[in-house]
Amino acid sequence: MREIVFDTETTGIMPGDGHRIVEIGALELVGRVPTGRQFHTYIDPCRPMPKDAQGVHGISSAFLAGQPTFEAVVDDFLAFIEDSPLVAHNAVFDFGFVNYELKRAGMKIIPDSRAVCTLELSRKKHPGAKHTLDALCGRYGIDLSARTKHGALLDAELLAQVYVELLGGRQIGLDLATELVAETTAPVRTLVAAREHEASDAELLRHAAFVAKLKDPVWLS
Repeated sequence: MREIVFDTETTGIMPGDGHRIVEIGALELVGRVPTGRQFHTYIDPCRPMPKDAQGVHGISSAFLAGQPTFEAVVDDFLAFIEDSPLVAHNAVFDFGFVNYELKRAGMKIIPDSRAVCTLELSRKKHPGAKHTLDALCGRYGIDLSARTKHGALLDAELLAQVYVELLGGRQIGLDLATELVAETTAPVRTLVAAREHEASDAELLRHAAFVAKLKDPVWLS
């Protein structure tokens, strides 16, 4: 199954207060395995960046000046996500902002039925624990050394690992022979030849010599 894990960075908490998306990062999973396909863009919000928000993600108004607007990147984003389920941490937040931007662009919103919320998955699996992305990475031993500030693509990459763990993790060995075909991104199994299990003549001789040394074996009593 194809799924898209994504994250957004914004100018604030509520799109209804005039806040906008400034970064989108997304990556593709097929069978819970990253295919290497990604979507990433910065977006000019056409408004100043509040200091509090800049302190979270480090993205300044000066950096965003000249970046494409949401209207300029939305077609590429929608083409990337297609009709796949969308995995996000606190999906209400990210869906709220994406749909706010889609409405402003005069486009159809993405239905909530496509949302997979890892925050809700974590609350069900680990009641009473901390459910931030940092806390979940710590719980599952996922490396956070590259994360000094929030970033949409990096957070999506971390979230993809957390998502797999929340679903029970990938069983070791089942995907070792999986190759992702670049043209189709379809999982292909490479079969390994069966091991020869019949004992060789040399092994039979060694076994007979060993048995001959046994005194009063139980199967002869």
